Amino acid sequence: MERLESYVLGRWQPAAGELATVVDPTHETPLGQVGSHGIDFQAVLAYGREKGGPALRALTFAERGKLLAGIAAAIHEKRDELIDVSIQSGGTTRGDAKFDIDGAIGTLTYYAGLGEKLGSRTYLLDGDVVQLGRTPRFSGLHVRVPRRGVAVHVNAFNFPAWGMMEKAACALLAGMPVLEKPGTPTALLAWRIARLVIEKVKLPDGAFQVVIGSLGDTLDHMGPQDVLAFTGSSATGAKLRGHPNLVRHNVRVNVEADSLNAAVLAPDVDTGSETFGLFLNNVVTDMTQKTGQKCTAVRRILVPSDALNSVRDELVAALARIVVGDPADKLTRMGPLASKSQLDEVRAGIERFAQSGTLACGGSKPVHAKGYFVAPTLVVARDGREPAFHREEVFGPVAVLLPYSGDAREAAAIVNLGGGGLVCSAYSNDAAWSTTFALEVAPWHGRVWLASDKSAEQSLAPGMVLPQMVHGGPGRAGGGEELGAERGLAFYQQRTAIQGFQGHLQTL
Repeated sequence: MERLESYVLGRWQPAAGELATVVDPTHETPLGQVGSHGIDFQAVLAYGREKGGPALRALTFAERGKLLAGIAAAIHEKRDELIDVSIQSGGTTRGDAKFDIDGAIGTLTYYAGLGEKLGSRTYLLDGDVVQLGRTPRFSGLHVRVPRRGVAVHVNAFNFPAWGMMEKAACALLAGMPVLEKPGTPTALLAWRIARLVIEKVKLPDGAFQVVIGSLGDTLDHMGPQDVLAFTGSSATGAKLRGHPNLVRHNVRVNVEADSLNAAVLAPDVDTGSETFGLFLNNVVTDMTQKTGQKCTAVRRILVPSDALNSVRDELVAALARIVVGDPADKLTRMGPLASKSQLDEVRAGIERFAQSGTLACGGSKPVHAKGYFVAPTLVVARDGREPAFHREEVFGPVAVLLPYSGDAREAAAIVNLGGGGLVCSAYSNDAAWSTTFALEVAPWHGRVWLASDKSAEQSLAPGMVLPQMVHGGPGRAGGGEELGAERGLAFYQQRTAIQGFQGHLQTL
């Protein structure tokens, strides 16, 4: 059993103190131990600010992009080995492991290309020069420059590769050093990737540090130029936002949290259409991929009341074909949950949901004698507005079927009861229905995904997070924003208005 070291202050720090055990969720066997006792986190932040920051800021966007390309190449070179680690440590099927690792590679590659496009600059202009005086002599413009602190990233357990690298890609390209903290249950994969990065890529000292275990008192030592990006539960996100030191110094905080994502079937969709087939396939995929442990997984499925029974039967039949078992088996379509605590939480959530609706398939009973398995579970609500289904996320392969009249505004009103989401998908061939629905849900969602027969052949599933588009959402989804092409750099930069003689401004 390995002890997973942290990489801080330019060296590997052995796990120490009270150790947590990383467990194979399929066989319940220990894989490694993690612990960050003894690390001087004040010194770690200072090291990033004093060594990594100046070195990154001295590089152009193109040079920073080359570093990201190097990280992507290092991960790709060991892709098959990392897939095996993901299967073992995360309980992911081979397909789900590829989804995570290839997502990391793809995002790094995209931002490497963006760096090349931004070229030889070290900062960005934001908009045009604006005349401020009687003549253009006195003008102003906005610049975006790298912040002079450290980007602390607290990542979730569900995407140890992609989650870590999508944050790191934006920060490093913007010119900020990072301190990465992976989720403990799946830390083995993040640790292996970190080792590749350190061994294969010549990053500046202090640019990339990784803590395997607790962040200790890191938040107590963060300052006004540092930033904190967190992915996880809304409860933890709220605690981080309210940390006295972060509040005192107005430290920037970005939160991506719980999201009761919805899929909505419009009344015009015929059961024999491409759009209906896409609806079924996407709902089943987004319920079961990564065993439902995705921030973009479908949690609520809205269907016109007169189609509720037929859609229920189609979904139950499709979910019955999902083979749940050892992810190393090629026939398996869904592996276990990532940890025992996740299993307990999901089972308890299913039991609560069953009290407010009818269990159509699945349930909280054990699937196998060993391992953290749960069956794909569909609950049918008696009332589409039942509060229980709009206030709790069961973070597993669990969704609720909700009836509605077919009216676009009513569907949007029910969806918006979730209090804010990352993505909402709608399936319709009626342009007027889709437009009305999209505009009604847009204020409450970071992304609205629309399907129709005309786009069915080319569309990617709504659960796919693309680096070109914004990822995040208002309200209970955290109120944050990541990625979105060049927008992803803004969190790590300071936008400043510079005013003066136009001739001097031209040099910028």
